This record gives sequence, C-alpha cells and structure tokens, in this order.
Amino acid sequence: MKKWSLLILVSLSVGMVSYVPKSPPNILFIAIDDLRPDLGCYGNPIVQSPNLDRLASEGSLFTNHFVQVPTCGASRHALLTGNRPVTKRHLSNNISAEILSQNKEPEIPETFIHHLRRKGYHTTGIGKISHSADGYVYGYTEAKSEVRELPYSWDEVLFDPGKWKTGWNAFFAYANGENRQSMNKQVKPYENGLVEDVGYPDGLSANLAIEKIKELKSSSKPFFLGVGFFKPHLPFNSPSKYWDLYSEKEIDVSPNASIPENVNLKSLHSSGEFNQYALGDEEASLFAPVSDQYARKLRRAYYSGISYIDTQVGKVLDELKRSGLEENTIVVIWGDHGWHLGDHLVWGKHTLFERALKSTLIIKNPKLKNTNKQVESIVESIDIFPTLMDFCGVDYSFETHGSSFAEQMKNNKVSVDEFAYSYYNNGISLRTKQYRLTKYYRKEEPTLELYDHQSDPNETKNIAAENKDIVARLLPLLEEGNTGLYIK
Repeated sequence: MKKWSLLILVSLSVGMVSYVPKSPPNILFIAIDDLRPDLGCYGNPIVQSPNLDRLASEGSLFTNHFVQVPTCGASRHALLTGNRPVTKRHLSNNISAEILSQNKEPEIPETFIHHLRRKGYHTTGIGKISHSADGYVYGYTEAKSEVRELPYSWDEVLFDPGKWKTGWNAFFAYANGENRQSMNKQVKPYENGLVEDVGYPDGLSANLAIEKIKELKSSSKPFFLGVGFFKPHLPFNSPSKYWDLYSEKEIDVSPNASIPENVNLKSLHSSGEFNQYALGDEEASLFAPVSDQYARKLRRAYYSGISYIDTQVGKVLDELKRSGLEENTIVVIWGDHGWHLGDHLVWGKHTLFERALKSTLIIKNPKLKNTNKQVESIVESIDIFPTLMDFCGVDYSFETHGSSFAEQMKNNKVSVDEFAYSYYNNGISLRTKQYRLTKYYRKEEPTLELYDHQSDPNETKNIAAENKDIVARLLPLLEEGNTGLYIK
C-alpha cells in the first residue's frame, strides 16, 4: 500500500465492488477522547473493557494506528478532512472553528461527514466529534452560541448538558454539578463519584445515542451517527463502581518513567494541562517522577474512565443490535490520540513520542465476513476517510492525503513501504515498522531523534548519533511529509 505522495488524488470508482453491500451501510462512529491503546484487546491484563474487546473480536483491531497531531482539535480535523496539517494553524485545537465554522458552503466538502450528507446520508452528531464538546463554537466560560463548528456536516447536532448547562461545563464536569471553570481550577484531576452512569455527561450521551438509534431504525436513508465520549480525558472522573473494579496494588507504574537518553527537554513538556488541576496530590515535573503511590492512583482513575466509557459503548452497541441495524452498520471506535501516564515523566499528550501518537482504532464492517481480527499494518487517522468511502461505495474526485486500508482489513497484507507522519512541537515524526525518526525545526540540540522499536519499544534512548546511515536513509522520507509547516 503506497502511503505517501503529496496530495494523492483518490478515486474510488475502481475496486469498491468487493466491499459495498447492495444497500448503503450505516456508520456508527464513536470518538473517545484521550484513549490510548490500553484495553484488554490490546493486551493490558488490568483494564476491564469487555464491550470494546468483544467488538474487536468481531471486527478488526488495529495495532499500529497513529494520529497526525497529538492534540484533540487538530487530530480530529485531520481525521475529518483526510488531510495532514499544512500550516501551523492546523496544529491548533481551534483549527476547525477558524477555517470551517464561518465559511459559505464549499465546493469540496468540509469533512467526510459533509460528503456523506451530500450523498444522501442522514447525519447526526452527539457530543465531541470535532473539537467542540457539543458541536458549537464558544469559549470554555461563555454561554453556548448557535455557531456550529461544522456548519454543513450535520443534519442535526444533539447534546444533553444536564446539570452542567453547557457543553464545555459538561466536558470538565464534577459530580456535584460544578466544573473546572466554575471552581477556578481549585479541583483535583480525578474524582471517584458516588453517582450512577448519568451522574456524569457521558451517561447522558449514551442515552441520547440509544434514543436516536431507535428513531433511525425507521429512516429511509442510510445514516452516519457520530457519538463523542469525553472520558478518559482529564479530569479523570467516573462513577465509583468503575473505580471498584481496580486495586492500586495490582496496577503497575510506567515502564519508562524517566527522560530518554540523548534528548533535549524541549522535546517534552512539564504537564501543564495536568498541573492546572490545582488540588492534585502532587505536581508533575520533568525533574522527578511523582510518587509510585500517586502514579498508581492516577492510572486507576484513568482505567476507571475507560471502563465507564466501555459500558456506555456497550449500551449503544446493544441498542444497535436490538434495533436490527447491526448487520448493515459499520462501527468505528477511534481514540483521538494517546496519553503519557507518567511515561518520560509526562502526564498528558502533546509530544511526538509513541505514547502520545498511537491510539485505539477498532472497525467492524459486518459485510466483511473474512475480516482479519488483528491488523498490523501501519495506518493513520487520515486513512479512515477514504476507507469509509470505499466501504460505503461513495466516490469522490477531490484530493486527500489518506489512503484506504480496506484491503488490509480483508487480508492483513503488510507492505514494506508503510509509514505514518505526525506533527507537533516544531517537529515531524516518521513511524516505520521498525523505527521512529523525529526531526525538530529548532535551535536546541539534538534536533534528530531515532528510536528502534524492535529493541527499545519504550523509546528510552535516542540512537540517532550512532546510526547516521539509518537517519540518512529515513530523513528524505520524513522530509516528504513536510507539507509546508517548516522551512526545509
């Protein structure tokens, strides 16, 4: 599978016959915020994720899925448009709001959802699909506006903010109805809430999705239903019954809780997003790890959030089956990026290391009876756009950077030329089957980092200096991914 040629012209008029059912398939797309591949199906023996594990066993589990940008809004924009970032604005959480929300309807669709809508799909968005928590553009502390972040993608945008009243308040919700903003950040980065599932916003979103599926059952149109769940994003808040699934004594700390050798601290960050929760037990720092006790508590909180969302996903999938829609609905589970849980002394995303760039991807296409259970091919978030168009039999003639991985789902044929590009922090990172090469466009040395994932999967040592031949071989390929963000 050829993975890169700048502005590949993708035409799906050829080769789609083997994937497309007689009636257009529906799509249930579930975005889960900050979900790194820490599930039972990915080999984590501690995390309890039975519903996601079951879906993975019925469909395809992608073991090498990488996002374009390790921050929420920019990653989602790349996914939705099928394109890599081409300006530094495209690395911002606000990119969709800045370039899409106020425009007249463009000839080229704003997102693949917009394209599906033009092709006759009924499109519904619930929760966080683009960057906005509820689909509308406004600040964290402002009243909800009526300006849609994606003005032409949705037939309807739904959200139940409950006692929190706005989407952004709900996004940073605590069980008592307060939120990070209302408490002026005088809150902990976790909460073990004595509430039921609907005591936090994601339970309300699951209920909305269930009711919408009941309605869509009688629709004459195929549908795209996007459901965006907030957890396990900070704050790590979830009902106490999910905390009770875990014992901190059984939870390991990071296997690489130290600065990698031969790197500049500019490649990392001081966990600012995490530390702004001012009542945290300890402050994260690049100069010393948090205590093992606190690290285990935070991991327990993160895992609890995963189990909480797993239950919400299970409820939605159960309704899809009850409604008789399961056999003609493609289901996608997508994590918008990974997250450092103390790895490299970082608590957060926003790096060009593996922990921030590798995320969950599970796809079930019920019409692919020979779906491979585990896809080892390297795929990127931008590849999801053309893959879904392939499966739906929807053609298009405009340009994207993504390539369909439908064949990989059928046959799992790993090609030698597979690679993924990611962008952030004045750098570009290239991931191949064996290596991660990162180049930073900055003055602080070293500006090149090379990690061998066969011998060093935790990226503990930058080996660029002693492997100049490998760097020389990979660097031109990395530079091909420079879409104009940096001076070559």
